[in-house]
Amino acid sequence: MKAAPREDPFFPVSAGKPDAGQGRAQARLRVGEFGWIWFGLIAVFAVSVVVAPGTLRPDTLASLLPFAGVLTVASVGQTAVIQQRGLDLSIPGTMAMCALAMAKMEIDHSLLIAAGAAVVLAACIGALNGLIVTKFSVTPIITTLAVNALLVGGAFTYVNGSAVSISATMTEFTRAKPAGVPAIVIIAIALVVLLALALSKSVAGRRFILVGASPSAARAAGIQVTRYQVGAYVVSSICAGFAGVLLAGYTGTATSDLGNPFLLLTIAAVVIGGTPLSGGRGSLIATAAAALFLTQLDQLSSSLGAPSSVQYFVQAGALVLATTLRYLAFGSMFRGCPNRRLPPPAPTAGAAGIESHNQVEGLSS
Repeated sequence: MKAAPREDPFFPVSAGKPDAGQGRAQARLRVGEFGWIWFGLIAVFAVSVVVAPGTLRPDTLASLLPFAGVLTVASVGQTAVIQQRGLDLSIPGTMAMCALAMAKMEIDHSLLIAAGAAVVLAACIGALNGLIVTKFSVTPIITTLAVNALLVGGAFTYVNGSAVSISATMTEFTRAKPAGVPAIVIIAIALVVLLALALSKSVAGRRFILVGASPSAARAAGIQVTRYQVGAYVVSSICAGFAGVLLAGYTGTATSDLGNPFLLLTIAAVVIGGTPLSGGRGSLIATAAAALFLTQLDQLSSSLGAPSSVQYFVQAGALVLATTLRYLAFGSMFRGCPNRRLPPPAPTAGAAGIESHNQVEGLSS
């Protein structure tokens, strides 16, 4: 007597042909979690063509893209933290403090030394955030919000509330347009590509994703979970400091409130790009697309005469809409599948650790 074939726990053979609900679920899978932002990006530019065509003129786009590049750089770091189930609310203070530190040091030192000092300062801020979160088990929101308050207050005190001018060398560098493309855009694209390749192709990148998806399984596999979690905050702060330096160079001045608009924008770019707050999965390319989406959306609302308060409402609305659509598209994806069986029970911690360890070791082969 032949044994019955083993059925898939989610799509059993006995269910027959997939019905409409199951087909829709599979279609959503084909689009991908991070593919919806491209529809939104096309939509906002299509609306701009009809409602405010002036926002798509070459000179307008040339002034828009550098700000999208700055937002992309800052949001890339936020993506890393959210992939580790954290949140970095110290980005505005980090941007301001690093920009001011570079501007002040550049008065007596070379641009290279000033930029290096800003990077070291940013790394120290990220390490402080990560260590407080991991070693003292303080909630990331509380930790980074408190650090942000210290940074903003310190930046204001550092320059007595006044603006600091950026050197002509830094301004020329950030405003350069090699082959007609803004230098900040080129830097942002290069950063996204390099980090995306590092996450997808390297063993360290795979382990980083595993730590975010399941810290307990990664710990059982022998991975230093704390190292990757603290590293995510360090990367976020370095990206924020770099974004602050680029923004100050492009505008020509550094102020203590330089990064205030980026508190919500970086989170919105990550969430709208499709990265879940539950950690693990994420797409830096989708985050970059979301940064461009938000920048054009802000430009569109400004061209229509909307005040700053309305623009914040628009950004918040886009964030809520993206979260809702994500839940409708993926949170209930399997509810449309008939005769759905429960998945087999999760393996024990030891079994999960062995399996995860084998997967990680296989990446290095």
